[in-house]
Parts: sequence; structure tokens; C-alpha cells
Amino acid sequence: MYFRTTDDMLREFAYLGKDTASRVVIDAPNRISDMIGEPKLFIPHPEGKETFQPHWDGAEDELREITLRRAREIYGETLPSIVQKRIDKELGAIIGYGFSTLYMIAVKLVGKSLADGYIVGSRGSVGSSLVAYLSGITEVNSLPPHYICPSCRHCEFDVSKLGKTGLDLPARDCPECGHRMGKDGFNIPFEVFLGFKGNKVPDIDLNFSGIYQPTAHNYVKELFGPDYVFRAGTIGTIAEKTAYGYVLKYMEERNLSFTNAEKERLARGITGVKRTTGQHPAGMVVLPVDYEIYQFTPIQHPADDTESETVTTHFDFGSMHDVLVKLDILGHDDPTMLRRLQDLTGIAPADVPLNDPEVFWKILSLFSSPEALGLSEDALGTPTGTLGIPEFGTRFVRNMLVETRPRSMEELIRISGLSHGTDVWVGNTQDLVHQGVPLGDCICTRDDIMNALIDLGVDPEVAFKTMESVRKGKGLEPFMEEAIGQVAAPDWYIGSCKKIKYMFPKAHAVAYVLMALRIAYFKIFYPAAYYACFLMRNADAFDATRMVARDITVLRAMMEEIDGLERQERERKENEYALLESLVEMNLRGVCLRPVDLYKSHATDFLLTDGEILPPISSLPGVGQQAAEGLARAREAGPFLSQDDMQRRKVAKSTVEALKLAGCLNGLPESSQVTLFEFGI
Repeated sequence: MYFRTTDDMLREFAYLGKDTASRVVIDAPNRISDMIGEPKLFIPHPEGKETFQPHWDGAEDELREITLRRAREIYGETLPSIVQKRIDKELGAIIGYGFSTLYMIAVKLVGKSLADGYIVGSRGSVGSSLVAYLSGITEVNSLPPHYICPSCRHCEFDVSKLGKTGLDLPARDCPECGHRMGKDGFNIPFEVFLGFKGNKVPDIDLNFSGIYQPTAHNYVKELFGPDYVFRAGTIGTIAEKTAYGYVLKYMEERNLSFTNAEKERLARGITGVKRTTGQHPAGMVVLPVDYEIYQFTPIQHPADDTESETVTTHFDFGSMHDVLVKLDILGHDDPTMLRRLQDLTGIAPADVPLNDPEVFWKILSLFSSPEALGLSEDALGTPTGTLGIPEFGTRFVRNMLVETRPRSMEELIRISGLSHGTDVWVGNTQDLVHQGVPLGDCICTRDDIMNALIDLGVDPEVAFKTMESVRKGKGLEPFMEEAIGQVAAPDWYIGSCKKIKYMFPKAHAVAYVLMALRIAYFKIFYPAAYYACFLMRNADAFDATRMVARDITVLRAMMEEIDGLERQERERKENEYALLESLVEMNLRGVCLRPVDLYKSHATDFLLTDGEILPPISSLPGVGQQAAEGLARAREAGPFLSQDDMQRRKVAKSTVEALKLAGCLNGLPESSQVTLFEFGI
């Protein structure tokens, strides 16, 4: 069965005669098509808009009130001109294009998470919006770098020559009252988020703690009602290798033999075919109250599991993008780790003193040397101190740090942008840096394209379109190349743009770097708490039977063993290798691990005990969370009399064996029975 061509169909109906066959095959179908018109998957918007957005009465006024109140708290009752103009421009666009409710949803979600004690990180370009910062959605201040006095509210914005971000500015006392001034601002244009004419539908994506993510999802249902909130559906398709396997199985079952070319042809025909359905890990689709979900998509349980409480859209969200609003409420490790660090140290993430020059420069030094950890490069075996620091701890990014030697917050943001892009560093910016082009002149984030072209004299709308085209990997259209060619752009500029497949937004890079700096602060000043939380974050790769070693030669021998493996196996053990690197560093700094303790170890958490770290029961091979929690419940009844007693208290036999192999049951007899021989009879 296959689609026939027009000639095929004419031959099929040749018995009607040439003229009649032509009317049946060509004329009649075209007339029917004209009567139907252009088919559309979704209903037309009554106002001619593209997106059906939820609407809250009063959202516009509430957003304006929250924004202005916070702006005056920071900058004083009479706002500086640059602040007032930016707020007016943004609110005009946000309210004018109908995005107030979208902002207020994010305001309420972030506010609830913060009230419950969990910091939230912003993703994407939302940090480009000053209104998002002032309303509490993001911690990224998109204004140019500036000083602000927390006492008298005196501001100074004409300071760009002193630093390209607020954190890079030197310390300064207020000329009005003498108080030490605060520093802020990352210089990100709002247009990156919404476009120059509101021609870009904004995405507000948020990183919640993985622990808190289910609460955030349920809160969206509370805000809108369960009939108007659905998980975004996904469609799992057959991968290329799986398709090839199906072809081989088909041949085997039927005793067939095909050429390699035929195998490839059949596999290509299967690749991409729907295999199953699922749910987006973060996406929540919100429906306006005046509509039913069936006007846009069928709904279902993921993988047709009728026992599941989750209801998803049948269409994957890619087919509905910009038609319905999707909130990306992601679970992320950084907010969880910062909350655990707060619990151990009493220091909230917002209280980490990044504005203290001495603290900031000490943190910054980690990105080029481990000396702030009290270690030398030779002792540690790596030239930076960023092992375990999110976004900067992998071998790939550490090599970037070695090649670029960052000395400022601005350069860290650029490196973050490069490391998250595709074909932006390797074979592109890396070569330019080797040729002597300063990192600050290179294209590192998508914002760099628009900002640089506007500064060179390119029309802002053309600069925006160029940025959007390049960051999506679409290269340059002829009118874009022509515009760049008419200004004094570097010779390498067009070639660099054409190589790029994906570019990271600057606001997202700033948010990631701020998280990394906070965690680096705890690594320097609270090492035991940091390593306990780091191990908790990487618990899946930790093996308490092998990695509890105070002799770093043992740990390094394990690393050498991994280095000697074949490439594929070595890559599979990459997480284990990274963990071993940090364990070496931890021991060199005097923080040690204790063996798992039958009675003192927590079921699943790493504990701090007298400056040392006690691994959980679940860190033993073969002991999962449920088994570890079962042991913890069983020991509440008092000390175990024997290994048999453990099993009588419902401790799994496999857990008892794992504890025995790890040496945790030394001195505990196998049986509670007492023989006459034990009494010497």
C-alpha cells in the first residue's frame, strides 16, 4: 500500500476514458479541496492573535504595582531616569501585548517557593526583563552596571569603564552618606526577551528545587483549577539503531537476506515512527477559562496508563507551540544543594556576600587556581579549583578555563555561554582566542550578536533578526550578510556566525554563574558542609564499599584504572571519575569520610559528624532507598540481637548481606540462639 502519483491514478481509471479519468482524478479532487479551504489544526483566535493566553482580571495593575514598589525600595521614591524609562518601556510592551498574566503566574510561583524556603533559578531570556527582576521572577538585574547605596538610595550609572557587570565594579563608598555602596547590573537588553515589536512570544522557564517541583506543579493547578492545567505530552519515536534492530529481527524470523542498502532503506522507513507517549518533565499547559481542552487537543494518561493520576495532552507540545501557554517548571539540583547548605550552615543563598570584594575575588580565583582551597596545582593535579562547581566542574569546561583564564564576572558569563552553545567554542571561538582575539570581542551568547551589530550601526530590527537566525542555527540570510558587510565588523565575524548551531542567552548564563558562585563560596569557607552536600548531589555514583578511603593513593589508583579503559567504557564511568577527583580534593583539605554505621548512618542522606562525613545506608551497592528506609525503621525498636533478628524485623536479606560485605555487622552474630558449648558445658 502506498501513495500513487497522478499518472498512476490516471492509469488506474483509464477504463473510463481519457477525459472522464482526468475529471475524476484531477478536477473533482481539486474542486473538493477548494470547497474545504485551508485546513487548520486549531480554532482561530477571536482577536486574530496566535496564542490563547490565560487572563487574570487585574493582572496588569498588580504587576505594575509590584514592579514600582520594589523599584522604589531599591532606587528611591524618585526613580533614576534610566530605571523609569526601562520600566515604562517594558510594562508598555508586556501589558500591551497581553503578557501580564504570564508574568503574574511566575511571580506567584516564585514567591511561594521562596516563602517555603527554596531559591528559584531563572532560565532562558527572562532575566533580560527588568520587570521580571523587580517583580521577583529572576535575580538577574538587566540594567547596565551601577552602584546603589542601600542607605540613602544614591545611584551612579555612568560607570561602564570600571566594569562590564555590577560585580566587577571596584568597591566604593557613597559620596552622599559614606555607606558602602551595593553593585548590580548585567547590561542585557529587554528586546532579547520580547523582540522590538512584541513579535516574540516570551517563555518564562524556572528552575525549582527537584524536591519542590511537585509542589510547584500542584500550585499551578490551585491557581487555575485542575480542568485548565495539563501536563505537556510527549511522543517517543523509534530511534535509528532500534529501527535497524527491528529490520534484523524481521529478517531472522522469516529467514530473509537483504543487502546492506535494503536494510538501511527499511530502517529509515521505520525511524521516527511513534512508539509510545509520555509526559514532559517540566511542561504544564494552561488553558484559558473560556475554552475546553478538546478544542485544541485530545487528552490522555501517559503511555495509556489509566491508573496514573496524570493527564497529558495527546499532541506533543511542539505541535502546539505558541498556541497554548506552556510553563516550564523544571526540577534542578542547584536550588536543592543551596537549601541543604543553608540547613547545615545557617546561611541563606541570598546572604552569600558576593558584593564583598575580598570574598568575591577569592571565589573568582577558583576559576584559575586551587590556591583559595589551600591547595597547589601540583598537589591537586588540576590547574583550577572548580571541581564539583556546577557548570564549571567538567573536564571540558575546566579546559576552557585554562585556555581563557577568566579574571572577571563578565568573562565567566561568556564562558558559560560558550560551554552551553553548539559549535560556538570548538572550531570557532577557541580558534579565535588562539589567534589573539580577546574573549570579550568574540560571540559567546546570543545577545552579543544584537548588541555588537547595533553598536556598529546596523538597524536594530535587522540586528535582532540576525541574532534570532544565528542562535537557532539557521545561519545568515543575504540581507543580514549585506548589513554586516556595510559596517566595520571584524573579518572573522560572518564566518563565526555561520558555524553556530545554537546559542545560549546571556540572562541564562548569568543565572547559572550566580548559582555557581554561591556554591563556590561554601566550598571555600564551609568545606565539610559543601562536600556533604556535593556527595548527596552525586549519591548515585558513590559506592561506600570502595570510596571510603583516607589514603588518596587508593582513590588515585581507581582513577588510573578508569583512565586505562577503552574509550566507550571510560565515558560510561565519567561521573564516577569526577566524583573520585573531588574525593581526592576533599581528603587533601582534611575532610574525611567515615564507614557506613549500622545505627548512626541515615537511610539516604550524608551526615556531618564532628567535621567528618557519614555516608547513608543507601550508598551500599544493592541497597535502594526503600530497603535503606526499611532498615532505619527496624532499628528504631532497639539494637539488633543478630543477623537473624534483623530479618525477623523485616530487614531485607539482600540488605543484611550488603551490610555484612561492607563490614558493618562485625561483632553481630548470625543467630540469636545460644548453644551449651558457649557456656562451656
